[in-house]
Formats: sequence, structure tokens, C-alpha cells
Amino acid sequence: MFLLGAAPFFKEQVSTDMFALTIFYTLATVCLFLLVTAIGLIDAGLVRRKNVLDTWIQKLLASLIAGLSFMFIGYGIWNWQYFQAFGIHNALGESIKAWWLGGTNFMHFSQQLDPAITPEADVFQVFAVFFIAYAAVFAALLHGAGIERVKALPMYILAAIGGGIAMPIMAYLTWGSTSPLTNRGLHDYMGTFSLYIFVGVWALILAWRAGPRHGHLKPHAMTSGPSPHNLGLTAAGIGLALFAVPFLALGCGFFFPNVGYFGISMTSSGIGIALTNIFVAYGGGALGGALIGYWKKNPVLALFGPVAGYIGGSASIDVVKPWHMLLISFFAPFAVYAGYLLMKRLGIDEIKVVPLALFGGIYAAIVSGFVAWHTKTGGFLGLTGKYALQNSEITPWWQLLGVGVTVAAAAGSGLVLIIGLEKTIGLRISEKAEIDGLDETYWRSPPPAIDDVAPGWVEAPAEWTAAT
Repeated sequence: MFLLGAAPFFKEQVSTDMFALTIFYTLATVCLFLLVTAIGLIDAGLVRRKNVLDTWIQKLLASLIAGLSFMFIGYGIWNWQYFQAFGIHNALGESIKAWWLGGTNFMHFSQQLDPAITPEADVFQVFAVFFIAYAAVFAALLHGAGIERVKALPMYILAAIGGGIAMPIMAYLTWGSTSPLTNRGLHDYMGTFSLYIFVGVWALILAWRAGPRHGHLKPHAMTSGPSPHNLGLTAAGIGLALFAVPFLALGCGFFFPNVGYFGISMTSSGIGIALTNIFVAYGGGALGGALIGYWKKNPVLALFGPVAGYIGGSASIDVVKPWHMLLISFFAPFAVYAGYLLMKRLGIDEIKVVPLALFGGIYAAIVSGFVAWHTKTGGFLGLTGKYALQNSEITPWWQLLGVGVTVAAAAGSGLVLIIGLEKTIGLRISEKAEIDGLDETYWRSPPPAIDDVAPGWVEAPAEWTAAT
């Protein structure tokens, strides 16, 4: 236990500038965790009434398990890139030693840590919690690919491994200004590679191996099939997500007092333009999504338009002009819709996470390479040589390479983990549990005595039913 006055005191760590930065990243962290709640509302509206409670329980527990798992060594893995950039011997070992859950930097208050060794300690401690929430979003999205049919235990195992090992490794490679790929020209801003594309691949594998819900592709004697019970909840979830994203997005960068704001890749940016781009992305995505939604008479596709817009711009929000973002975000729902159609054609019961995260993420990664071509990126402020500030340039080729590396890593790890779980403890709940509903099966909490679908949905078009 450290008592006030019983340890060295470094006032630089608790200056007014440090306090302002800490508040800045704290707000971003809280809003990032709000995104978990938003995803929960979206899925709670899309499942059948008899699975609402279990959907919430699985999603929240999986999210918190992923966040806790990250804290063991995940932050140390991500910080490895900066230990390398600053020339620290045995960079990985020293990073984990300093930043694991029981590490040096989590055993002291910020004012007790020497700024010559750990500058901006409070900020980095808060940013660790930002990453906890980041891992929680990873698990919340992945859970959405297996709703109403994947057992809890394999989902929790995937959350722990994904949040604690897989996501931190991908973040080390692709998210951060001195990461091996970023320092050579790869650009990201909101976790397009390590979050959206990676979780999209895992979601695709999970939905494929778990199989479709009963009644989804062909009639089933005991159920009318999956159908959203309350699209109002889904709309509320999307609204909450749109509220949270501007705050959390601005946390995906560095703010240096009296110097300026930089994207996480150390690209020159500005809070005003970045914030403008986010809201322009909402509008552009809403227009594109509305065209598709009204054309197909599918409310889910219309509701997801703004989400598709900001995911489509997620790699370039910090570096492009607002009129560029309008064009990028307008076409993003069409990339998402292509993923939607492909999932239907393949008979895979997952047309939410995979189209948005995987197809929207790949679109975002590639288009940013062209729109932001030659923009300076990489390195870190004050460094020289290999890691000098903005030593590289964004190019389409590095964006394509980043997509390839991420998809390959996600596919390899996802196949091993998910098929391994399928062959050992199993992925799929029993047919009886699916028919009875998971609320009653696991929690003795049956829904009101109504049919599988809410009134008014019995004759719902196949396009609507498939949209869960």
C-alpha cells in the first residue's frame, strides 16, 4: 500500500495539462463502453422475445470477460511497439513487465512514477481502460454472430482469447504509430483492422460452423423461425451508437498540448475536422442506406445505413476532407449490402456483423489508401531515424497488405479456435433449448405467452426475417 507522502512525488504527472488529457480519454473510454450497450440494444430488438434476457446476459458477460482478459498481458503486447521505438532492450518482456495487470505501472499512482521512465502515466493508465472497453466491443460484436444458437461457454472462451491475445496482437501490428505495419505506411484510425475486419472474419466462421437457426432457411415444424420482436429497440441501439462514436473516435489519437491533435498513426489531424467527418459519415451513410432500404422495403437495411457510413470511413476520418467523407460514406452501405447478399447466397445466418464489420471494414481500409494517398504517417513525436515522426506515406498497397494480413491471421486463428471448440465442447445449443427459448432454458424466465413472432410479424417478408 502506498500512502500519500510515503513515495516519490513527480508533480509533472499531475499537472493541469495531464488532468485535461486524462479527462479527454476518460470520456472516450466511457463512450466506448456505451457502444457495448448500444450493440446489446440492437441485438435485443432483433432476437425473438424468448431469447432477450439470455442475449443480454451472454453479451455483457462475454464483453467483460474479454476486457478482463485483455488486462493480463494485452496492454503490454500493444505497448511493445513503443518500447521497440524507444530502443528498450527486451522490448516485449519489459512492456509486459510494466503494463500487465500486476505490473510496475499499475502498482503505483501516476505521481509516483518517474516521468523520465513513464511519461504521462495517468493518461496511459486511462488508455489501458480504453482498451478494456475496446476488447469488450470486440466480444459484443462477435456474440452478435451467434445469437439464439451458440452456447455460452464457447462464446466466453472466444471472448477471453480474442480480447486477451488475438486482438492485442493485431492492434500491435496495425494500430499505433510505431507498429510494424503502420510505421511503413499502413493507416488506421478507429480500429478498422484489429476490430472490424478481424472480428468480421471470426463472426463469419462462427456463423458458418454454428449453422442457421431453425426455420431460417427452410420451414421447421416447431418454430416459425427467427424474426425481430422489437425493431424499436434496434433503432434505439443505433441511436445510442451514433451518440457514443464521436466521443470514442476522438480518443483514437494523440493530443499534445501546444502542438496539436494527431490520429493514432501520427497523421496530422484536427479535432474539428475529425468530428465534422464523423457526422458527415452519418449523413452519407444514411442516404445510401435509405436508398437500399426503400428499394428492398427492408427497415433493417435502412437503419444500418448511418452505421455503415461511419464504419466505411473508420480508417480515414482523421485525414480526409468532409466532402471526401461524404462520398466515402455514401457508397459504404452498398459495400455492406454486397456482404448481405453474399451471406444470403451462401446460406449463412449472419447478415449483420459480417456485412458491416468485414465488408464495411475492408471497404474502409482500401478506399482510405486511395483518398489519403501520400499523406504522411507513422513514427512518434521527438524520435529520429526509423521511427521519426511521419517517416512514411499512406498508400493503397500498404492498405491492401494490411487487409491481407488481418484476414489471414483472423481466418487461421478463427478456424483453429472455433472448429476446435465445435469438436470438443460443441458450439450449438440443443434443438429443444432453441425451440423453448434460452430465457426459459437457462434462467427459468419464460417470455409472455405469445408465438415465436410478435403480432404483426407472422406474415413478415422473408427479407425482414432474414435481417436478424
